[in-house]
Amino acid sequence: MAGRRRWTTEEILDAAAELLRTSDAESFSVRKLAAVLGTDSSSLYRHFRSKTELMRAVADRVLAAAMDGFRPEGDWKHRLIALALRVREAFGSQPQLAAVWGRYASGGAGSRLVMEEVLQALRASGLPDEEIPVRYHRLAVLIAALIASEARVSTITPQEYEQGMEHFRVAVLGADPERFPALAHFAREVRPLGADRRAAFEEILAAQLAQIEAEIGASRPTGP
Repeated sequence: MAGRRRWTTEEILDAAAELLRTSDAESFSVRKLAAVLGTDSSSLYRHFRSKTELMRAVADRVLAAAMDGFRPEGDWKHRLIALALRVREAFGSQPQLAAVWGRYASGGAGSRLVMEEVLQALRASGLPDEEIPVRYHRLAVLIAALIASEARVSTITPQEYEQGMEHFRVAVLGADPERFPALAHFAREVRPLGADRRAAFEEILAAQLAQIEAEIGASRPTGP
């Protein structure tokens, strides 16, 4: 009798990514993945020592794909914004995997490519080397948090979205002006979290970069 098919690492990652698109990180398991592939868990553990290692590899593939062919242009701020938007777009088409990335930090080739580009851009900004690691960490936390937040909105069904919008309208437009005077005043202008997400993403990131630029300018010695 023919033995079971031997799956390659890439095929396993393809199947894991597809399974995660239709489920979530909490319900995902190596046993479920093995069932999809028609094999047993032990065969998958020959490729990945744990579920965590597998999840990290799946997330890293998204980063590697995002960096494929990336050619940064412009000054350091334009490079960082272009990179962040590239990663956002990559996870935007696979929102379930954004949660995986946020929870299981990747340390693979894709992650290293992203880290290298961020660190090079920060060096080009004129920041002293001793300040770059801290700024890198803050940018990484900000970008990951924004992308993960967007992913949570993206994964809800159209019906759930409409229900949420209705609840938002009732909560905001129906706010008691005596108890919530500011909310009542701005009720017709306040936007729900799901609105204009790309614009919000760019503005928040630009504000962080502007702060870095201002600190660089303040630290430079002035002329006599």
